[in-house]
Amino acid sequence: MLLIAGLGNPEPKYLANRHNVGFLVVDAIAQDHGFGPWREKFNAWVSEGVVQTDKGPKKVLLLKPKTYYNNAGQAVGAAAAFYRIAPEDITVFHDELDLAPGKFRLKTGGGHGGNNGMRSISAHVSPDVRRGRIGIGHPGDKNRVTGYVLSDFPKAEQVWLGDLLDAISRAFPLLAAGDLDAFQTKVTHLAPAPQPPASSES
Repeated sequence: MLLIAGLGNPEPKYLANRHNVGFLVVDAIAQDHGFGPWREKFNAWVSEGVVQTDKGPKKVLLLKPKTYYNNAGQAVGAAAAFYRIAPEDITVFHDELDLAPGKFRLKTGGGHGGNNGMRSISAHVSPDVRRGRIGIGHPGDKNRVTGYVLSDFPKAEQVWLGDLLDAISRAFPLLAAGDLDAFQTKVTHLAPAPQPPASSES
């Protein structure tokens, strides 16, 4: 079984926040690939399904922690322990301040980079899980980060967001099959990151 977790906060007021883009990813996968209904387990919402890949069917558990973002490792760790899922079979989707808005990078292992959700997962599970990093950009001042990630995606960014969620979901069978490079390539092809506006010279 594969475990695919999305990071976010559980209350409805956080639903469209930048910090909840991980929840949006697993919601898109569940909807597009016919997963079962969401139910409560492991202090999380979970949904099970089978994804058809070119290497055969893969059983997948989607998970959205109810622990709040910074303690996500508790729920992910509980599910991983129950099903005996190894770190290399766990992928966590989350927002990434250090990537430009709309950029997507799949990474295995590495440091948490100041992301408290990934810090919690490293502590409760392993630092060697896969990370689906979704760029949201940086507000430019570290004192503005909390308000920035806990604000909704503005209307101007909702086009690339929708395209990226769709691309990740459509490419998901490649991730489920373990074809990581092909998954990254297909996501980038289907939803290239928006180009920043050209600066005008005076």
